Amino acid sequence: MRDMMGLMKQAQQMQQKMADLQAELDTVEVEGTAGGGMVAVTMTAKGALKGIRIDPGLMVPDEREILEDLIVAACADARTRSERVMQERMGEITKGLPIPPGMKLF
Repeated sequence: MRDMMGLMKQAQQMQQKMADLQAELDTVEVEGTAGGGMVAVTMTAKGALKGIRIDPGLMVPDEREILEDLIVAACADARTRSERVMQERMGEITKGLPIPPGMKLF
């Protein structure tokens, strides 16, 4: 029974750490780029878009599709980076716990 109480306490601590991590991820910002840095987007680690920076040289009316594609690519890059940040932070919280590989906690 003592082990069960320890397990429950450990679960409560992990739950609090997860809540803290969720709040922290709202403030962590990542940047994704495309076109050699000509387009950059900034988003939170949770995926909320915060800003877009576009090199003025891309503002050519006849090449609108290229710019649109670069924005999409920069967003995808930022999303990949934010997922990496989430995994790193989650790894810090779950270190030492017997969680099966590939299991996503959020």
